[in-house]
Amino acid sequence: MYHTALLSVSNKSGIVPFAKVLHTHGIKIISTGGTAELLCQNNIPVLPISSYTGFPEIMGGRVKTLHPKVFGGILARRHLPGDMKDLEAIGGQPIDIVVVNLYPFEKMSEEKIPEDRLLEYIDIGGVSLIRAAAKNYQDVIVLIDPSDYEVIVKYIQQNKEIPIEIRKQLALKAFRRTYMYDKAIYETLTNYSL
Repeated sequence: MYHTALLSVSNKSGIVPFAKVLHTHGIKIISTGGTAELLCQNNIPVLPISSYTGFPEIMGGRVKTLHPKVFGGILARRHLPGDMKDLEAIGGQPIDIVVVNLYPFEKMSEEKIPEDRLLEYIDIGGVSLIRAAAKNYQDVIVLIDPSDYEVIVKYIQQNKEIPIEIRKQLALKAFRRTYMYDKAIYETLTNYSL
């Protein structure tokens, strides 16, 4: 049913208990930086993203998830043999659950920090992961809000498939978040006074 989850969150609220449920139900966790560190501190086994991709994070963390094994694992259409063959050819595996929330650009923009520092709060990989998972919602669960963890936990604990209607609602919520995030970036940078 669900075999692999990718967790990469800026807002870590609720992520430890959620990850414990995943682990308890045999779902392998791939994770990034601070999220992986937090899970390890709580004795939750995690595969660091760099171990999965075979490439280290670079440029101070600017590039860590942008890799074919990650995006192939999310975007592979499970019912298409060609997609699954391509994924296998690169040594990837399907990623069934994507849990991502974004760098706090909106909050940091309110603090009127210098623009060069503010630019570092524009999430690239996170937005890409969210969009990929939302695009493939028929095969992938996308979670961007800790308040939605409990809904998914109930299905996992009951060993039930998450209904397509819930998957689509989560995908729509994800697309709305990336839309609002880009809108905030556009409006902030348009009006940002140096």
